[in-house]
Amino acid sequence: MNIREITHVALFAAIMGALGFLPPIFLSFTPVPITMQTLGVLLAGGILGARLGAMSQIVFLLLVAAGLPLLSGGRGGIGVFFGPSAGYLLAYPITAFCLGYIQSRLKKLRIGHILLINLTAGIFIIYLIGIPVQAFIMNIGLPEAIKMSLVFLPGDAIKATLASLLVYKLQSYPIFNRNLASY
Repeated sequence: MNIREITHVALFAAIMGALGFLPPIFLSFTPVPITMQTLGVLLAGGILGARLGAMSQIVFLLLVAAGLPLLSGGRGGIGVFFGPSAGYLLAYPITAFCLGYIQSRLKKLRIGHILLINLTAGIFIIYLIGIPVQAFIMNIGLPEAIKMSLVFLPGDAIKATLASLLVYKLQSYPIFNRNLASY
């Protein structure tokens, strides 16, 4: 990795940490809070690409595991990887990688393509990993965990739309050129 790539990885790990300063919204029926950090995952994959986007999320999760309170609500430490949010957290680097990979295969990124990728692949992968792990840890059935997670869809759709707009606008900046973001 060159200095520029290391800087971008560190920058997006820091963005994830900064998004963690926004207070979570806890709901009475689920221990998984609504946070803005999903936005950071979508941005990392869309702007940095597959490899660097995933690396930024891995660095972020390693910092959290080391005990830094970077998750929304000041949470951190190895214990968060054994709680109901564990699957969602583990999905971060996989999601960033998949988003970056899919977007790198497009010749020209249009806002509609980015939004479709974020809404389908991005949100779907986070739910695909997060919901079953939540069901397992909470010792509830998968259908019940899916029902509890439906409340997150409107907010995640808004975050995916915002991330899509930012990725679309930032793709023209030389600092985030497509050569850097390619797989």
